[in-house]
Amino acid sequence: MSSAYTESLTKLIEEFGRLPGIGPKSAERLAFYLLKASPAEAMKLADAIRDLKQKICRCEICFNLAEQNVCQICSDPRRDKSIICVVEQPKDVISLEKTGACKWVYHVLGGHIAPLDGIEPGDLTIKQLVERIRSGGVKELIMATNPNMAGDGTALYISSLLRNSDVKITRLARGLPTGSTIEYASGKMLTDAIIGRQTLE
Repeated sequence: MSSAYTESLTKLIEEFGRLPGIGPKSAERLAFYLLKASPAEAMKLADAIRDLKQKICRCEICFNLAEQNVCQICSDPRRDKSIICVVEQPKDVISLEKTGACKWVYHVLGGHIAPLDGIEPGDLTIKQLVERIRSGGVKELIMATNPNMAGDGTALYISSLLRNSDVKITRLARGLPTGSTIEYASGKMLTDAIIGRQTLE
């Protein structure tokens, strides 16, 4: 880093540079933008980052992002709690919710099974999901893990654990291209996949 920068400016540019998709030039632009901004405007960003780290936790029911013990979706009385949609990450909940076609509740696994990466079933919230189902009241489990090898393997593992249950297990339709991720699918594509979901065999 150039010695023309002050220590605090250098530190800020370096921190911005750690963010995904932010190269050295973008990091520099962001730092200089904040330098020119009013103290109040700059502190809004600082406050938002602090609140993100201090206030956000995991819902104790579905493990989605929340600012209370129970997230807004789980506490919504209009949601059909007899249908649980299983996703890998909180970002997938956001993508599915944007379609406006979801009236159910969710369960966030926290990833997918990937033994080569050291991620085993016990590292995910699979045990908690099985406990939710065994506590009763669940009629359908929608597997909305990503349509790739890891996502399919995770869905099949979960379905094998629930083979003797009375819960109907479905999978989002293959309007989603194989190898893709929920996060980057279009709203129309996700809506078609939701409506056309199929029984997982």
